[in-house]
Amino acid sequence: MGESSEIIFDKLVYSCAFEKRRGDEEFIPEHFLGFQLSGETHAFYAGGNTIISENKIVLVRKNQLIRTVKYPGKSGKYQFLSISLDSETLRQYALEFKITVGSSNNKQKLFFEPDEFLNAYFLSLSPYINKTKEATPKLANLKIREAIELILQSNPDLKNILFDFSDPYKIELEEFMNQNYMFNVSVEAFAKLTGRSISGFKRDFAKVFNTTPKQWLKEKRLDEAMYRIKQKREKPADFYLDLGFENLSHFYFTFKQKFGLTTTEV
Repeated sequence: MGESSEIIFDKLVYSCAFEKRRGDEEFIPEHFLGFQLSGETHAFYAGGNTIISENKIVLVRKNQLIRTVKYPGKSGKYQFLSISLDSETLRQYALEFKITVGSSNNKQKLFFEPDEFLNAYFLSLSPYINKTKEATPKLANLKIREAIELILQSNPDLKNILFDFSDPYKIELEEFMNQNYMFNVSVEAFAKLTGRSISGFKRDFAKVFNTTPKQWLKEKRLDEAMYRIKQKREKPADFYLDLGFENLSHFYFTFKQKFGLTTTEV
């Protein structure tokens, strides 16, 4: 059996799998609160990697790239539940309660200690997953606001993350791209993450790298592939997805096109 990912109501997503699954590269446009019901999620992002274990609750911040591997638990099932804390609801909440923010710690790990309120909150969502209860738009909005309340009750300083509505800063391109080139996402996502319009991103990219984003990404990934094959003696089948290639045959074709050798001839 494969994986199913189901939107229960507008902002609530339930993911279920019965075998180890590699998730797609994801651009996270909104903060979300997630609960690992069973199994484990191994998440890889620019700042490192982490493991979300069973019964762990995590707040995932917006505007970042994440790659996941999903491992079923002892029951043979992987289950993850997440609720998006969309910007519109957060803005309304901040306005209503006159919330002001300071600076946030970008390196802060956003896991929560076991909390009976947060655990009970996710249990309260189970009737929607099991389809024993239908969520009206008003009720869905209340569940998102309840999640915000519980996060702030658990850690008031998280207001500096939740209610930061500033656009991503225009960050230095070279370092960012060297940290994130392996994510197979669109040029539009890279532009947004670096605080630029698409045209601004392409223009700045040409100044820094003297080529186009797509060409640079292909060359960078192939150079890393050559290093892994030649120096680390790794097999392409084991790493091509990690470097952002969509399929193995395309990887073999572009590799030979660039280096004039097949991977077995290296």
